[in-house]
Amino acid sequence: MRERAAVLCAAAVVAGALTAVPAEASPPPTADTAHAAPLTWKECGTKKYPTLQCASLEVPLDHSRPRGRQITLALSRVPHTAKKYQGPLLVNPGGPGASGLTLAGFVAAALPKAVAAQYDVIGFDPRGVGKSKPALDCRPGHFAAVRRDAVPSTAQIEQANLARAKAFARACGEKYGDVLPYIDTISAVRDIERIRVALGARQINYFGYSYGTYLGAVYAKLFPERVRRAVLDSVVDPTGVWYDDNLAQDHAFNDRHRAFMAWIAKHDTTYRLGTDPQRVEAKWYAMRAALARKPAGGTVGASELEDTFIPGGYYNGYWPYLAEAFAAYVNGKDADPLVEAYEKFGAADESDDNGYSIYTSVQCRDAAWPRDWREWQADNWAAYAKAPFMTWNNAWYNAPCAFWPTSSLAPVNVANGKVPPVLLFQATEDAATPYEGAVTVRRLLARSSLVVERGGGNHGITLSGNACLDEHLAAYLTDGTVPRGRSTVDAVCEALPDPKPVSSKVASTSSRAAELHALLGFRR
Repeated sequence: MRERAAVLCAAAVVAGALTAVPAEASPPPTADTAHAAPLTWKECGTKKYPTLQCASLEVPLDHSRPRGRQITLALSRVPHTAKKYQGPLLVNPGGPGASGLTLAGFVAAALPKAVAAQYDVIGFDPRGVGKSKPALDCRPGHFAAVRRDAVPSTAQIEQANLARAKAFARACGEKYGDVLPYIDTISAVRDIERIRVALGARQINYFGYSYGTYLGAVYAKLFPERVRRAVLDSVVDPTGVWYDDNLAQDHAFNDRHRAFMAWIAKHDTTYRLGTDPQRVEAKWYAMRAALARKPAGGTVGASELEDTFIPGGYYNGYWPYLAEAFAAYVNGKDADPLVEAYEKFGAADESDDNGYSIYTSVQCRDAAWPRDWREWQADNWAAYAKAPFMTWNNAWYNAPCAFWPTSSLAPVNVANGKVPPVLLFQATEDAATPYEGAVTVRRLLARSSLVVERGGGNHGITLSGNACLDEHLAAYLTDGTVPRGRSTVDAVCEALPDPKPVSSKVASTSSRAAELHALLGFRR
């Protein structure tokens, strides 16, 4: 906390300093792109994004055997319309496991028109995801309600949760044993390089959220000469992939959950749960204990309650809905709003099953995880003592990695002095990718620039309504301008106010921020 305060204070003095980077569009194709088979784009627009186009691209399953088995990537595009063309802008919403097809439409619509018009905004479903083939679904219904309590308070509960994690890992190996060794970040990076070649571009521009920041940083490490510009929003700590990063998340999510409890206490006239945040929090845990004994509506037990409230740690726009459901259950013994909130925020569908299959496949393969469950026990009980909100839920979410049927790769050292200036965005109270990760990447990417949203707790902060952040983004995409400070932080933007209480019956979910966070999803 002391380091955070120091770098923010230093940045505030010099946030006005700017550095411009030449804004040259991609030159004509070079030898490695001139003979690439052109993509065949077809109209696939929606009512919301009528100019979307779609294509598919075959890439090697194993990039070390380029003429071997091929798999298919699904791509989307919003083509440029301006005379000034700055090349393709590849966008990724994170995950691993999130579909990026619709994100292309969102980014093209959310950027200033004059900026978006200069780029072909390219979305893609990474290997194994969504409309890419094959699309993995290791164990359909893995998150079906009602699951065992996440907190292993008895040996019986722990063994049941362990059996469930082992069953998922075993199912992945049985169904996709020939594919799993090639579902990892490095393979996805090489897919991006294939996309670049297919687009006929000498360089790409890149815009990634959450896990997409790690994907972008690894691409920049492997192909620094192919990066023209890159924006990384809500930055993964690349030195902690992935076991340590998940333990760090537990503490950050606990802090964010307590901020939510304080918000409810502040609005006691609406929710009638008390004015003391600690007492409000105690009521939440009492609700959890009651649901462990008797699930609401036969579907929302203790684990499902956590699934429902974890999204509130990603985006405070969900707070009014969650607070309303919490208050209805505690004050009125009415479980219906809680069940509705679970169905809206916590319940998994087929796309979530697919996303989780890729999430585990990538994270379990990317880096080594402890194979001795006693290490998980020690680390997670220690974290739980200080951060009970999400620790064990998160542990079981990642537990298949203790039993994963493939070997692991070595983490990529993303330190990079060759890539052009990269623009980083980070909220100070982000739970999913804690602030310190952005500070680390700011140091590792020698020419990067960090814009901080002070006091912000949302995950994914650009194109969400904060004009200060979006001005930095637009300036960078227009001509490469980045802020330059004298310390770790190069510019500071103040966070937007927290939401006001509003009834779910009259609230709108059509805001740009809500749309973005629906695309980014959770557990990213």
